[in-house]
Amino acid sequence: MIKRYSRKELTDIWSEENKYKIWLDVEIAAAEAMEKLGQIPKGVSSVVRKKAKINVSRIHKIETEVKHDVIAFLTSVTEKAGIKARYLHQGMTSSDVLDTSFNIQLIQSGKIILKDIDQILKVLKRQAKKYKFTPCIGRSHGIHAEPITFGLKLASFYEEFKRNKKRLIDAINEVSTCAISGAVGTFANINPQIEKHVAKKLGLKVEPISTQVIPRDRHAFYFSVLGIIAGSIERVAVEIRHLQRTEVYEAQEYFSKNQKGSSAMPHKKNPILSENLTGLARMVRSTVIPALENIALWHERDISHSSVERNIGPDANITTDFALFRLANILDKMIIYPKKMLENLNLTKGLIFSQEVMLELTKSGLSREKSYKMVQSYAKKCFTENLNLIDVILSDRFIVSKINPKKLKSIFNYSKHFKNIDHIFKRVLK
Repeated sequence: MIKRYSRKELTDIWSEENKYKIWLDVEIAAAEAMEKLGQIPKGVSSVVRKKAKINVSRIHKIETEVKHDVIAFLTSVTEKAGIKARYLHQGMTSSDVLDTSFNIQLIQSGKIILKDIDQILKVLKRQAKKYKFTPCIGRSHGIHAEPITFGLKLASFYEEFKRNKKRLIDAINEVSTCAISGAVGTFANINPQIEKHVAKKLGLKVEPISTQVIPRDRHAFYFSVLGIIAGSIERVAVEIRHLQRTEVYEAQEYFSKNQKGSSAMPHKKNPILSENLTGLARMVRSTVIPALENIALWHERDISHSSVERNIGPDANITTDFALFRLANILDKMIIYPKKMLENLNLTKGLIFSQEVMLELTKSGLSREKSYKMVQSYAKKCFTENLNLIDVILSDRFIVSKINPKKLKSIFNYSKHFKNIDHIFKRVLK
């Protein structure tokens, strides 16, 4: 990922330095187990731990000659750790190191992304409570529907990110496995107890059955969850973008004192951060299909998944982290315009109460079809001629004979739409 959309915490996880450090941790843990089983001399793991140094440039130089990254790594370690390092990797295959280490990087990333989600939840909870009873129009198909509150809108996002947190916890658990089972996964040249020791040492679970690789359905699940999180990020971002449109202008991204919106038009204040999140969400979701396609490898293993994961591993995690961090900042600083929300709520001059008028007519004995047709015809008239629905309804003697004027006027009131807000909030903000 480019630095513009990266945070150091995540880029450090996906650095070459950290990758090789994890490889070394895996090899040392395996060596410890081999020593206990008497398969290699005592002291190998402690010597390697003490003397081995990660030299990324040296590993790369060796790899240009041997054309194999794990061999290059082991050769570099041996150069520093000495002759005892020759006992490393006994009975192991490259995927034992690569897959176990890749899972650790995913876990490390996932834990930071969980913290990002916690921050999103914290901000959304605070803002939802603040605007719990701030009236605004609910829209379906982009068209005014019926009244809601801005807090309710935010509470919906909050509940969604609660689900995302649970999904990510499940996805981290899914990839928290270790495979040290040797070529094609049969333990022909390595004791299963070594795998058990490495898993415990590194905080992982033993992979119940591997081929030569850890099954990629686990990873597909993890990246799919990142894709869903990206969708949730975009859902919030798109809402902010719509609400900041000049014709709507119910909310706005924070605009700093010296910020510029357009190189040509000094009046512009554009929702650039939310638009950026839409783009970043697309990038994260684009990693899901390759992750799914990685599930089907040839026989016990091929390396068609390898180049994919070298790309999507860092890209998807780094981008998700950055996008969540940015979203939390947007939500924390966004500017809300309650007066404009109320103005928009009244824009259609009572048309948003059409359902209640129709329902009252059905209660008076009219069929739903006739009630609907009658109210719809008046709604069209009001919209075309810029009239108030209550005035038009009150002028209809037939309707007044069915619903008394006092009852009719009581329909055109926002309060009843908010009578269950507390009930919804109690279900969501537990």
